[in-house]
Parts: sequence; C-alpha cells; structure tokens
Amino acid sequence: MSSHHIVRDDQEPALIIANGAACSKNLMDQLLEWSPLVIVLDSAIQRVVDLGIKVDVLLGDFDRNFDPEAYRELQYPLEIVHTPDQNKTDLEKAFDYLINRGFPAVNVIWATGKRADHTITNITTIVGYREKLKIVLLDDHSKIFQLPQKFNKWYTATTPLSLIPVGTAKGITTRNLKYPLTNEALTLGYRTGSSNEALNDGIVTIEHREGDLLLMECFD
Repeated sequence: MSSHHIVRDDQEPALIIANGAACSKNLMDQLLEWSPLVIVLDSAIQRVVDLGIKVDVLLGDFDRNFDPEAYRELQYPLEIVHTPDQNKTDLEKAFDYLINRGFPAVNVIWATGKRADHTITNITTIVGYREKLKIVLLDDHSKIFQLPQKFNKWYTATTPLSLIPVGTAKGITTRNLKYPLTNEALTLGYRTGSSNEALNDGIVTIEHREGDLLLMECFD
C-alpha cells in the first residue's frame, strides 16, 4: 500500500488508471486520497510518472518492447504483474486481479475518450463482472455504473441521467424521471434511454426485470 494513501476501511474502492483521456487533477486527487490500492495499466505508466503519481501495481501484457523494470525504482515498492493473455483487455485483467485479491469495488479513470473503440469496450466490459466486482467509470463529464434490478438514489431536479442497455434490457420501469418508462425494453443501437433527467428533487427509482442496464450520471 502506498504511504500517501489514507484508508478509512477495508471496503474503500481500489483505483485503476487506464490509458484514455486524462481527467482533471481535482477528480484524480479525490480518488487517490481514499484508494487503498492503485493499479496503472502499462500503456499509461509514463503519463502517470510524469504527473508524479505513486502507484502500487503496474499491470499489462508488456508488449512492444515495454520494459516494466525501468519503473521499479521510480515507483518503489512496486508490484509488477505480467498478464500476457491476448483474449482479454488489460482492463479486464486488472478487474480479475482485484477479484483475486478480494476487493469488492473499484473506480476507473482514463477509460474514456481518445480511441472510440477502447471507450466502447471499456464501458460495455463492466457488465460481465456484475456478480464479482462493483465497477464505476469516471471522467470529468460522467459517472458510469451497472444498475441492480432495483435502484434508488436522490438526485437534484434536471440532473442528466442516461440509461444505456448492453444488449437488451427488459421490464424497465422508472419513477421521477422526466421521460418515464413503464415495463418497457431498451436495446443498444435501436432504443436507449439517453438524455433523460430527474424530474424533481428527490429519489429516482429505476427497476428492470432482465438484461444488463448501465446508468450514466452526466455533469454538463
């Protein structure tokens, strides 16, 4: 565990730094303050070092003549995890690492922006881990996470909220959204619940009967 991390309890989320668009220093500092473990994917390590961030784990397939040992002293003590499996992305392998370590939750930054294919893959990948790890993707404009079958949260009126199915999600019913749904289905590529918003200050309820449904809280 890095010496600068302040940990409130063992349930605090770990932090993964991927290699998409950078987020603000303010958001990064907030997450670093409470993260008991920080993992950086190999493609992002030099950017992280340049920002003066201390990490705990360097993980990746280390292809393209990447030399992880070059960072061991700079980031000491550093755990180097070589994950050569090409059937999974480095982000998926970082999720697997955390599951094996017994972490219940993780925040992920730098996972959106830059290449569109990476952004789409990173967002949709999280549904495969719904039973094993609570995953939240964050950037300066949004917070993305998978919904349980019944979800309740207090929002301020007009807060932008987008419902994004991965595949088809059925039996969706909402309360306190401007554009309500009643036992309806959403299918990625055909009909989504993008650009909805909280109707009034108060609890928003979103229920769905089957399928995978993501919520994107937007900060316009």
